[in-house]
Amino acid sequence: MILQEEIIQLLKEKGYKITDEVVDSVGRVVEMVSAQDKSDITEVLQWLQEQRKNYPAKVEEIGINELDKWYVDPKKNWILHETGRFFQIIGIRVTGAGNREVPSWTQPMMKQAECGILGVIRKKINGVQHYLLNAKFEPGNNPNLQLSPALQATQSNLKLAHGGKKPLLAEYFENSSKGKVLYSAEGVEDGGRFYLKTNRSMIVEVDENEAVKAPECFIWLTLPQIKKLLRMDGMVNSLAREVFALL
Repeated sequence: MILQEEIIQLLKEKGYKITDEVVDSVGRVVEMVSAQDKSDITEVLQWLQEQRKNYPAKVEEIGINELDKWYVDPKKNWILHETGRFFQIIGIRVTGAGNREVPSWTQPMMKQAECGILGVIRKKINGVQHYLLNAKFEPGNNPNLQLSPALQATQSNLKLAHGGKKPLLAEYFENSSKGKVLYSAEGVEDGGRFYLKTNRSMIVEVDENEAVKAPECFIWLTLPQIKKLLRMDGMVNSLAREVFALL
């Protein structure tokens, strides 16, 4: 793109060192400028409001003994799924944490020693970069639906431990032939509540002619739109925020 080359040339003339990080940052600025005519989020907010209003799921609190396919192991006293997959609720004891509020304590934690995938698809639409997100329901959400990565799945879900369907769009992140991996990094998910749980955040770019099959709960957004939504309460979930931290 000419604008990007012009900015980099100007930086060179000013004596700045041009690193990969500088080129990447300049590209992000050019992307923001190129999409400024597609930065309004009025229709996005209306769309999300409709998605939330029409979503049928209801959530109620129930006792542990009322859970289907989950049980309390009589030996470990952990809460487990009958398959042994997904996650467990365990107890941990901490000692020697000298730089914390107290040096030792016990607490419950969610143990899930497997790496999930948080994936966003990027694609040019009418010459402008767009990112695919999902208005996803989670039982602990408030509000009920929040903009989430296009793929938000644990290995247990990807390997169908639930006995259901493969998560939508998983092929773009498990199969390198489906797109170009732009960014990929593994990080810890809230180490104060999750034990050994990590996620791989990914942004995969597909050709502008690629027909990505996504239902109506998915939406293509430009980077300026996403930036605006990130600054609003209850719009973008923490896992999507983790992905966009790569940019």
